[in-house]
Amino acid sequence: MDNPLLSSNTLPAFDRILPEHVAPAITRLLAEGRTLIQRLTAPETLANWRDFAAPLSEGLERLAWAWGVVGHLHSVQDIPPWRDAYNALLPEISRFYSALGQNLAMFEKYRSLRDSAEFERLNAAQRRIVENEIRDFRLSGAELMDADKPRFAAIREELSTLAAKFSENLLDATNAFAEVITEEKDLSGLPPEVVRAAREAAQSAGLAGWKFTLHAPSYLPVMQYADNRDLRYRLYRAHATRAAEFADSGSRPEWNNAPLMARMLTLRAEEAALLGYRNFAEVSLAPKMANSPAEVLAFLRDMAAKAKPFAEREMRELQTFAAEKLGLERLEAWDVAYASEKLLQARYAFSEQEVRPYFTEPRVIAGLFHVVKRLYGVRIKADVAPVWHESVRFYRVENEQGALIGAFYLDLYARAEKCGGAWMDSIVNRYRKGDGALQMPVACLVCNFSPPLGDKPATFTHDEVQTLFHEAGHGFHHLLTQREELGVSGIDGVEWDAVELPSQFMENFCWEWAVLKEMTAHVDHGEPLPRALFDKMHAARNFQSGMMTVRQIEFALFDILLYSDFDPRKDCAQTLLETVRKEVSVFFPPAWQRFPNGFSHIFGGGYAAGYYSYKWAEVLSADAYAAFEEAGDPLDAAMGRRFFDEILAQGGARPAMESFMAFRGRAPKIDALLRHGGMITG
Repeated sequence: MDNPLLSSNTLPAFDRILPEHVAPAITRLLAEGRTLIQRLTAPETLANWRDFAAPLSEGLERLAWAWGVVGHLHSVQDIPPWRDAYNALLPEISRFYSALGQNLAMFEKYRSLRDSAEFERLNAAQRRIVENEIRDFRLSGAELMDADKPRFAAIREELSTLAAKFSENLLDATNAFAEVITEEKDLSGLPPEVVRAAREAAQSAGLAGWKFTLHAPSYLPVMQYADNRDLRYRLYRAHATRAAEFADSGSRPEWNNAPLMARMLTLRAEEAALLGYRNFAEVSLAPKMANSPAEVLAFLRDMAAKAKPFAEREMRELQTFAAEKLGLERLEAWDVAYASEKLLQARYAFSEQEVRPYFTEPRVIAGLFHVVKRLYGVRIKADVAPVWHESVRFYRVENEQGALIGAFYLDLYARAEKCGGAWMDSIVNRYRKGDGALQMPVACLVCNFSPPLGDKPATFTHDEVQTLFHEAGHGFHHLLTQREELGVSGIDGVEWDAVELPSQFMENFCWEWAVLKEMTAHVDHGEPLPRALFDKMHAARNFQSGMMTVRQIEFALFDILLYSDFDPRKDCAQTLLETVRKEVSVFFPPAWQRFPNGFSHIFGGGYAAGYYSYKWAEVLSADAYAAFEEAGDPLDAAMGRRFFDEILAQGGARPAMESFMAFRGRAPKIDALLRHGGMITG
């Protein structure tokens, strides 16, 4: 069988991979993996790097590559055939890795390697891999009693299935809702490009009028600009109750994520107890920079104490403005974004829709590539490779001598079958093969922006430009690593609460005039962004920064408390969220809002007891960027090279704190983050 999932472990044949390829390919690779494990754990296999550790990691890479491709395709084209193919093999994959994590023979091989004389002769990256493996074996239940191992494996398998189902329910509930407007007067306030997109969406569906959905490019502008309060309410209600128990917004009982959340919380608590931890948060933090839930809670509450006075003042100002200028005596959740936009315009004579026409896709992409070239000395060139959708593009990354060092796909536009949000997928890792050849890394950057309309290029909001730079930061963390060992190459082996450092670092360049003036060209007349308009945008940068900060702290506190001080048998997640809001929030949504049901980061992704990582890493990234500010040039090549050498090139080969201190020369400080957010007092 000519199965493209078995053909290589470099560039996938995305134009030929079909759902029916999944089962035979993954089944075969699982069998090969089991055979390899049996051979390498045999008594006659020496517990050293050459005979055991290196062949194991490289030997299992084919399975990791193939399943990674399957998972990626499931995310970017979540249609029934791909969903079925993915879900059919997900339990098998989970069982394989659970058995691998509990393999005592393999665990003993790694411990023998660590205790051997050879261990000190390994390079630092190899030693870190061995230490990480021993830690991960313990977290995977390798030291459990034999009687407990089947139950632990069953928990892991069920959790993986539940996480996939959570994301699928959310996508299905999102896709199920549509609001069709037939009266043009109801479109008052909406930007022209949003109206045109809604018209095209309606025409594509064979409908008259304008079609709005819960996907971000459609939903967010309605909440921010629509003068029609009833329209804002209807979309807000539908969005706030996605995958919940309510049926008035087109949702179905089988999409209700509440039972899945309760089950996942119960299973993770049981998993932690089996491993000897008091709660799952302790399990989650074991491989992270933060040492304990108490440390995370102290960090979040300290930041909340600094931000909340600003947030309270901002909310009072918004409520007063809404009442006096907009006639909104009671500010509701579906009014907040709208009133905030009106206040922003009144205060700064600025609207993000004014700058959007200048952020045309070709110039934004060229500007991003220019920043990367100036900072890291690499060039990005358009290339050709098989893709999963006609709008996806492919690029090669070269060093200053023109040698290939990596490649990436760029999937920018929202589609109905594509999961929401933005992310980076690692398609291929950089590593030195057993035959001496160097495998180049490949990444995929995924966003959900509005596609082009008519014959004009797509335009992005400034927030979307920041999102693109953020995901590019993840991508170049993966692509520019200089490590050649699987397990610490790129973002692998990097502590989860440090992995956002390079991504959030890149967002800072979106606020530099030297960068923006070169990456803008008006969609109609081609002129760059005027300096006066940039000055207005920059003056408004910290508008409601206190409110945005406490909102993120609300999510992070809810997450860490959910997994450390919560019993799903006695309470529900919604009740905990309301308690957290009373502590840190400055605005309270309606009682029927079901934010947890759509919190895919911690239920459908990898951020369980880890959402605090965004704020934790934001401290690191702001402090790192302050080094460029101190150098006097945001694109200082020498500072960029230092960031490359000490952060990106290192991957996970050493603790993130060591990498940060090697770059900055000291421990991180919170000052830069507070200054960037306008929250420095005195």
